[in-house]
Amino acid sequence: MPPVDLPIVLPRVTLRAYTLDDLDAFSDMCGRDDVTRYLYWGPRRREESRTSLVRKLGETGFGDADQTLSLAVTRNEDGVYLGEVILHMVDAGSRGAEFGFLFHPDHHGRGYAGEAARAMLELAFGTLGLHRVIGRCDARNDASARLMRRLGMRQEAHFISNEFVKGEWCDELDFAVLEDEWPPSPGL
Repeated sequence: MPPVDLPIVLPRVTLRAYTLDDLDAFSDMCGRDDVTRYLYWGPRRREESRTSLVRKLGETGFGDADQTLSLAVTRNEDGVYLGEVILHMVDAGSRGAEFGFLFHPDHHGRGYAGEAARAMLELAFGTLGLHRVIGRCDARNDASARLMRRLGMRQEAHFISNEFVKGEWCDELDFAVLEDEWPPSPGL
């Protein structure tokens, strides 16, 4: 697969490789109950966030050997860290990947996640030539499900009591979009 040319500068946000300078903002986001509520892991202490961030420093390529692309999302006007978008190869032979996003609640409701997620899908189907991209979320995570629908992804499954996470059985929603469905029709 072709290399990913970073940073990706959009009208309001920039997608770029992580740096150690992101630790304070990243740790603040990952340490919050309201951020990790629907994730496999709970709030992280600073050292746990540092370990995760160090791993993300190397996740800037994508292909057979580089399985994950993790990009920090910053606001263009002031460089403030907003969150992240991730693309993970799940089946190189079938050109299939999973994407995800995580944003600090202080920046919700302003369209930053949508702008960054749309750019990640543009990258997936354009530069990287993927065939299928999926997204998954806890069925209670209405905001994530709404964003995937706004991006033109179709819900393909609702798995009942699919996984036992943090002491409870959780439902999962699975979404997908194919390369010939991208970009979605105007108005989505």
